[in-house]
Amino acid sequence: MRPLYAAVLLATVAAPAIAEDRAEAPLLRVEADQATGKILVTLPRPDADGVSGRYLYTPGLRSGLGAAPTSLDRGKLGETQLIAFRRVGRKVAVQYENPRFRVPGQPDARSPDFATSVVWMGEIARTNPDGTIVVDLAPFLATDTAGIAAALGQEGGSLGGGDAQGAGRGFKLDAALSAADPASVKVFPRNVEIDSLQTFASDTPGAEVSNIAPEPRRVTLSIHHSFMALPAPGYVPRRADPRVTGFATQAVDYGVPLGQDVVFDFANRFRLEKTDPRAARSRVKQPIIWYVDPAAPEPIRTALIEGASWWKAGFEAAGYIDAFDVRPLPAGADPLDARYSLITWVDRATRGWAYGQQVADPRTGEILRGMVVLGSERARQDIQIFQGLVDASLTGTGEPNDPAQVAIARLRQLAAHEVGHSIGFAHNFAASTQNRASVMDYPPPRITLVGGKPDLSDAYGVGLGAWDIATVDWLYGDDATADVKANAVAAKGWRYVPDDNARRPDTAQPWGGLWDDGADPVAELDRLMTVRRAAIAQFGERNLLPGEPMSTLRRRFVPIYLLHRYQLVAAAKSVGGVDFAYTVKGDPRGAPKAVPATSQRAAIAAILRTISPEALRLPPALPLLLSAPRNGTGNRQFDIELFETAGGPVFDPLVAADTATQLALGTLLAPRRLQRLEAQHAIDPAMPGVTALLDAVEAAAVTRFADSLTRRVATRAIVAMAQAGRANATPPEASALLNERVTRIATRLSKLTATGDEGTWAAGLSRQLLNPQTLATLIAERPRTPDVPPGDPIGDTDWMGPGGR
Repeated sequence: MRPLYAAVLLATVAAPAIAEDRAEAPLLRVEADQATGKILVTLPRPDADGVSGRYLYTPGLRSGLGAAPTSLDRGKLGETQLIAFRRVGRKVAVQYENPRFRVPGQPDARSPDFATSVVWMGEIARTNPDGTIVVDLAPFLATDTAGIAAALGQEGGSLGGGDAQGAGRGFKLDAALSAADPASVKVFPRNVEIDSLQTFASDTPGAEVSNIAPEPRRVTLSIHHSFMALPAPGYVPRRADPRVTGFATQAVDYGVPLGQDVVFDFANRFRLEKTDPRAARSRVKQPIIWYVDPAAPEPIRTALIEGASWWKAGFEAAGYIDAFDVRPLPAGADPLDARYSLITWVDRATRGWAYGQQVADPRTGEILRGMVVLGSERARQDIQIFQGLVDASLTGTGEPNDPAQVAIARLRQLAAHEVGHSIGFAHNFAASTQNRASVMDYPPPRITLVGGKPDLSDAYGVGLGAWDIATVDWLYGDDATADVKANAVAAKGWRYVPDDNARRPDTAQPWGGLWDDGADPVAELDRLMTVRRAAIAQFGERNLLPGEPMSTLRRRFVPIYLLHRYQLVAAAKSVGGVDFAYTVKGDPRGAPKAVPATSQRAAIAAILRTISPEALRLPPALPLLLSAPRNGTGNRQFDIELFETAGGPVFDPLVAADTATQLALGTLLAPRRLQRLEAQHAIDPAMPGVTALLDAVEAAAVTRFADSLTRRVATRAIVAMAQAGRANATPPEASALLNERVTRIATRLSKLTATGDEGTWAAGLSRQLLNPQTLATLIAERPRTPDVPPGDPIGDTDWMGPGGR
C-alpha cells in the first residue's frame, strides 16, 4: 500500500492564503490502496470512553443530477455533523454526536440523556504499538450519508413521497454499484477530503430523472466527504437577537437558572478577530476569503466577484479593515476542499433556486466555510423576461436596456444575496418597501415606462443597503455593544421579515412580499399593471432575435402576461394583514397592529382590477401570432414555461385569462386569509370580513357575461369560491358564507333572462352549482383548471388548488 502524505498532496494545491499548511502535520494518516479499494485511516489512541477523535464531517456532491427540483447540484452540501470514532471491542463505530443538548455546567460535554446516532460500524484492521488504531473507512464512505435517495424522491423541491411526474420514487442505494475512490484522497493539516461513487436504483425514476440520466433506473453521483479538525479554542458564541439575527444554531441547556428558557440560539457567523481589539478600526488576524468557480465564464465570473465583493463595505463600516475578499479560485485547487468558501456555477436542465450554504460548528454556530450554488439557467430565464419587455435586438449592445447587461446586473445582486446567506444573514423580504434596504430581499426588475415603452435602466440596485450595513455591524461587532446596536435598528424603524412570515403567499405581514417593489405594495400593483399593459400592447416580433423561431414568442409571453403575479401577492398580504415586528420587551415599535380597513379595501380593489376584461383582453392579432409551431427535439425547459394551448401550438387567450384569474382569486380566498378576515371583523365590525370580500369579488367578476372572456372569469370566480368553501383549512364561519354565496349566485344565474350563448351558459352552470353531485364534480375536476406556469425559480403553485394548503 502507498501512504498518502500531506506534503505530497499540498504540492498540487497552489493556494497562497493557506500555504502555511505545508509545514504542519496531516490531520490523519491515510493509506489508500487502489488495488484493494481500501482507505485505511489511522485514528488516535482511544480515550477512556473509547473515542478515537472527534471531527466535523460534511458530505457534499462533486457531480450533480442536473434536475432543479431535487437540488442535487454539484456543490450541494449535506448537514455538518460532530462525528466521533468510537472503539467498541474489535470494531470502530462512526457516531454522530448530539451537541445541541448541553450538560449543566459543561457546555462542551455530551449529555447521556439524549440519543446519538451510530451510522456505521467496521472491523479494526490493526492496532499499532502506540495504541493508535487503523480502520478501513471505504465502506462507510460508500453509504448514503448525504441523503441522496430521499432527495431523488422529491417533487417540486420537497422531500418525501415523489411522483412519476417528479424526480421519482423508490430510489435506493445500490451497494454493488457504489464504492469509495482511493485515488481521490487528499490529506491536509486540518482536513481530509475523499470521494466516493454512489449509484441509486429505482424502477419508477420519474420525469426529471428520465429527462437527464442515460439509464434513468440507475443514477450515479460522485459524493465528496470532508473531515475537518474541530475549531481552535477562543471563539465566543453570540446569543441570537430576534430583532436582527439571521441563521442560528440551537442549544438546549438545562443548567440555566429557573425561570429562563432552556432553549436558545447562537447566531451563526465566521470568527473575525481584530489584530488590535481596542481599536475602533483594525485589520484582522484571518480575513474571510471567498473564491469563484472557474466554471463560471466571463463576463459572469467578473460579475460574481463584483457582486459578492459588496460585503467589503459592510465589514469596513463595522470597523474591520480588509476583512473580506473575493477572488478567482487558484489554479489546481479542489473546489470542494473544506479550506475554501466558494461560489459554484452549475448547469441544470431547467431553471431552479440558487442557495447559500454554511458549514458551521454545531456546538457554537461558528461558520467555518460557505458554499454558494448558482444555476446558469436562471440568468437565461431572466434574459427571456427582459427580451419580452424591450426590443430583443438590444441584446449584446451594452446599452442600458440590453437584456444581457441587465441579467449581469441581476447576477451581481444574486452573488451578494447568496454569499450573504453563507456569512450569516437571512432573507429580509421587507427591504424592498424601504428603498432597497437589503440585498437579502428577492428583487424584481424595476421596470419603468419611458416614452410609453418599458425601460430597464434602473432594473437592479448596486451595493449593500442600510439594513445590510447595520446587521453586519451587529453580527460581527463587539459583544458589549450588540444590544445597543439592536436597539438602534429597532429605533430607526427598519423592517425585518424573514421566510417564516413571508414565504407562503397567504401570510399576514403586509411588508413581507417576495419579488415585490415599492414603498406601497398596493400602489405598486396598479403601477405595474400599467407597465404590463404597455408591454402587451407592443409585444410581437420585436421581442425576437434575428433568426429565432416564432414559436419562442409563446414562452417569452408568459412572464409578460403574468408580470404582476408577485406584486399581486404582496398587495394581498394587506387583506386580513397584521403589521408586526420581531421585538423584545420595551421595543419602541409596540404591539402588532391590524392593517387599516381602508388599506385592506384598497388592496382588494387593486387585486380585482387585475381580472377586469380590460386587464385580461389581448390585442386581436396577438393570439394567432402566439400560435406558431415549434420544430425540433424536446426541450423540457421550454415545455414547462407555457400556457396550455387549444391543441398543438394554438394559443388560447381564455386559458391565459383563466390562469391570471386563478392567481388573483386563489390569493384572496386562501383559507388562512379568510380566517384572519373573520377574526378581525369579529373584533372590529369596521374591518372588512369575508362577506365584504365576497361582495367585492362578485361585483368584479360575476356581473358581466356578454362574451366568452367575461363568462370564463365568472366561471373561475364561482368555482374558486366553491372550492374555498369546501377546503379543509377554511374556517367553518367562512365556509358557510362561501357556500351560501355560491348558492345565491347559482340561483341568480338560473333566473337570468339572457338569450344565446350567455343564457345557455348561465342555465348550464346554475344547474351544476345547485346539484350537490355535479357541484362536487365541478370542484374536484382538476383538468378544467389550467396549470399555472412556473413563477419562482422552481414554481410550486399548488397552494392555490382546492386543498387550500
